[in-house]
Amino acid sequence: MSSPVTSSPVTSKQVSGSASGPVVRPYGDTTGDGMVQLSFTLPIPHDRRAEGAALQLAGRMGMDPAMVVHAKAMGPDFTFFVVYGRVSHLVDLDHVEVIEREYPVLGPKEVNLAIRRGLRRRLVVVGACVGTDAHTVGIDAILNVKGFAGEKGLEYYREIKVVNLGAQVAVPDLVARALAERADAILVSQVVTQRDAHIHGTQEMSAAFREAYDEADRPLLVVGGPRFAESMAAELGVDRVFGRGTTPGEVASYLVHALVPDRSVPHRSVPDRSAPTRAAYPTDATTERTA
Repeated sequence: MSSPVTSSPVTSKQVSGSASGPVVRPYGDTTGDGMVQLSFTLPIPHDRRAEGAALQLAGRMGMDPAMVVHAKAMGPDFTFFVVYGRVSHLVDLDHVEVIEREYPVLGPKEVNLAIRRGLRRRLVVVGACVGTDAHTVGIDAILNVKGFAGEKGLEYYREIKVVNLGAQVAVPDLVARALAERADAILVSQVVTQRDAHIHGTQEMSAAFREAYDEADRPLLVVGGPRFAESMAAELGVDRVFGRGTTPGEVASYLVHALVPDRSVPHRSVPDRSAPTRAAYPTDATTERTA
């Protein structure tokens, strides 16, 4: 998450668009021209007045001059716009904050070897899309053998047991299955974002696991989706957040980093899965296994 853009004066050399400079402008037609493209919908019918309203909005957002390059009616009462124009804002690269990955990305053989040596059993992962979310593309890309971006999913890893519950899984059913499988980690994908459904669903899931488990025995909670920021882990009550473009190898490497004893995160220990865990939900829930 970056800090507010700066308006301090800079030289033309500094805003030339060079990646090595501390301050940059957006790039459109030529380097440093400040041109940006913006899309939005207004709740008014598509006509010339609507296009004027779109230009007024763009102007108030700092685009000058602005052009409507695309306008399309979305039913009788809404219009979708794409506006192109120049902004004067600058980005100070010295004040951009990012979360660096604190662990190396391992190959499948390295992951399997680390789990075999460190846990001396298979690492158990339970994944699902919770609540009303029916978009399984993300969770399947991480879990299924076919994988994503040329990398095979976690099912490919010999030392990882994957239980993929699929879409629209109720939170109590997810907790019950995690207890039954003695899961080491829970992977939840959330794509539906209307009215912050992804945030509320994740917080509900996190609270349920904390109610069902003692903190020392709780599985690692991992959530992913295109509208999550990695900095939201504390707000969501989870251990890790993965955003868009995450690959199976990154997730597998994080699981090793966080759960395998000789690579563990300092504040977490690996629960003894050979002992029963206190259950807040019935463990005989009938959740369909899709993997």
